[in-house]
Amino acid sequence: MQIDLSGKSALVTGSTAGIGFAIARGLQEAGATVVINGRTEASVDAALAKLGGTARGRAIDLGTADGARELVALEPSFDVVVNNLGIFQPLDFFATDDAIWDRHWQVNVMSGVRIARAYLPGMAARGWGRMLFLSSESAFNIPVEMIHYGVSKTADVSLARGLAKRMAGTGVTVNSILPGPTLSEGVAEMLKSETAAGKSLAEAGADFVKAHRPTSLIRRPATVEEVASMAVYLASPQASATTGAALRVDGGTIDFIN
Repeated sequence: MQIDLSGKSALVTGSTAGIGFAIARGLQEAGATVVINGRTEASVDAALAKLGGTARGRAIDLGTADGARELVALEPSFDVVVNNLGIFQPLDFFATDDAIWDRHWQVNVMSGVRIARAYLPGMAARGWGRMLFLSSESAFNIPVEMIHYGVSKTADVSLARGLAKRMAGTGVTVNSILPGPTLSEGVAEMLKSETAAGKSLAEAGADFVKAHRPTSLIRRPATVEEVASMAVYLASPQASATTGAALRVDGGTIDFIN
């Protein structure tokens, strides 16, 4: 299969590292003109230096309404939008105050709501578009150590499904992607004590999955490239019959058939 996104413009939010950066790279390699996003000029500049090509960057905090308005003023139109921006914070439910719940809701859910509200009408007017939401297997396997995060990721799946219905018949597809444990920079940092003790990152990741996601069938974390491949496919013309779906790149962690 040859995916060709030549002539298409693409935004990937929260894309200076990890899964977001891998998606941006994959879209650019498929021919799209890519805009990456991060909160600081330094992180955006560093990511652009790694990415190369024709990509450009916007250092804007999209976890706020003001940030969304700023981005839309600078970048009024996209053919492909990947709502990848997200945060997580392991914390017991009874220690999780309203501020933490609200921050996860604003960043993980409302950022996508605002971006979708801004860019979907233009896609519909042109008769073609792709809107993706990076959810998580935690949307269904709610992690007891961060219930607030799981709830926000369930909301992302619902948002994508609802928007797919809203855009029915327009030529615009809306889907969510559910990664499982993935060897991003954030996970590598979380496993730092294990790797400092002599384990390789791959070994530490596999041990984490076996201990904390025992239903995983691949028994290891995914790579960011494996998750990005799903996003690039969903952004492609070849995925025109896939919409309203929650597609799993979870290594079989979610223990039900769908």
